[in-house]
Amino acid sequence: MDYQVVVIGSGPGGYVAAIRCAQLGLKTAIIEKYDTLGGTCLNVGCIPSKALLDSSEHFHAAEHTFKTHGIDINKPKVNLKQMIGRKADVVKQNVEGIDYLMKKNKIDVFHGMGSFVDKNTIQIDGKKKQKITAEKVIIATGSKPASLPFIELDKERVITSTEALELKEIPKHMIVIGGGVIGVELGSVYARLGAKVSVVEFLENLIPSMDGTMGKELQKSLKGIGFEHYLGHKVTAVERKGNNVTVKAENKKGETVELKGDYCLVSIGRRPYTDKLGLDKAGVKMDDKGRVEVDDHLRTNVENIYAIGDVVKGAMLAHKAEEEGVFVAESIMGQKPHINYNLIPGVVYTWPEVASVGYTEEQLKEQGRKYKTGKFPYKALGRARASMDTDGLVKILADKETDEILGVHIIGARAADMIAAGVTAMEYRASAEDVARMSHAHPTYMEAFKEAALAATENRPIHM
Repeated sequence: MDYQVVVIGSGPGGYVAAIRCAQLGLKTAIIEKYDTLGGTCLNVGCIPSKALLDSSEHFHAAEHTFKTHGIDINKPKVNLKQMIGRKADVVKQNVEGIDYLMKKNKIDVFHGMGSFVDKNTIQIDGKKKQKITAEKVIIATGSKPASLPFIELDKERVITSTEALELKEIPKHMIVIGGGVIGVELGSVYARLGAKVSVVEFLENLIPSMDGTMGKELQKSLKGIGFEHYLGHKVTAVERKGNNVTVKAENKKGETVELKGDYCLVSIGRRPYTDKLGLDKAGVKMDDKGRVEVDDHLRTNVENIYAIGDVVKGAMLAHKAEEEGVFVAESIMGQKPHINYNLIPGVVYTWPEVASVGYTEEQLKEQGRKYKTGKFPYKALGRARASMDTDGLVKILADKETDEILGVHIIGARAADMIAAGVTAMEYRASAEDVARMSHAHPTYMEAFKEAALAATENRPIHM
């Protein structure tokens, strides 16, 4: 065999798996069909979208809060070309970082489309065609934006998240189909820059996979930057004529709503990407949703082939894929790693940010589990008043009998960073009282975490 492990796909799951395999002494190669490493996350997903979210938030602050802070400037203008250029530079730096890590860990990199010839042989169609063999193969091919059968994605006016990162102009009216993470994040970018944004969501709540309180609070906040929301609406048609796009949708009563804009962002989720992978030649099974079937050890039905990340069951999150990459590498070496999927946090990088881990209130009700709730609003925080970030709250769900923390849900400034405290507490099965009795620095946003824990423990928050 040429290699002990070959990884197909270089996104966060793939490159982390390759690095961990190399650290454990395995001769490792990675195959990437594009010219750059990093997959969707680094190239057209997590990293570039956060770059634009940060840039647009700076602009929005300059336009709306600088004066209150005592900073007088001329009316700011958007230089979209520079903003997109900075985003590209951020992507470049991250991609170069992955190149460095591959060299540092002596991982062989192949560029080209990788596909199975058989369970141990991979064909690589790049600038030249070649075959390599491997004892173990890790499939980490990720996902692609999903669409609806009747929507024609022309990638000019009817676009996906990929094209939304490269627009040459600020939309006058962007219609967003889908009120999930991608839709509200990219909608936020352009709303802050002056676009009217209308979100059409089939379900009754924004970010429907998260705790219901988070969606309701986010909806209030997004209205403040010009969002319109059409919740409980089913899209029935998308038509483009010239530079105009018309979206038709029906509400629960069967009434039709017609929206007209100059751009339509289709963000209804993502689908596993296994195109041209040749899974049939290796004998690998897929489920009815197009995902690679794996067992609890992330092994497919073919003993030497594993799969991780967006291409298998579970949340499509970069950090979930990373954990699975490490899990597989260590499993191959006979170690006994573990992943608690209930403790994989989810984050929405709007402003305020939204972050959650553990069970939602809706899930606990469905389970019939007895629980108690502790909430604390950001507006009661000295730190939030100082920074003018008073939107949001921390919500902690705890077992009614044992006080063990079952879920942490945060909407507010720096929620994305704060959620790690919730993960840590729940990993060690802390009670709400444990957190309530820990000293939290003052003044910080994390004080809201302590106060919510106090509210959950004995309904005795100090500052409310």
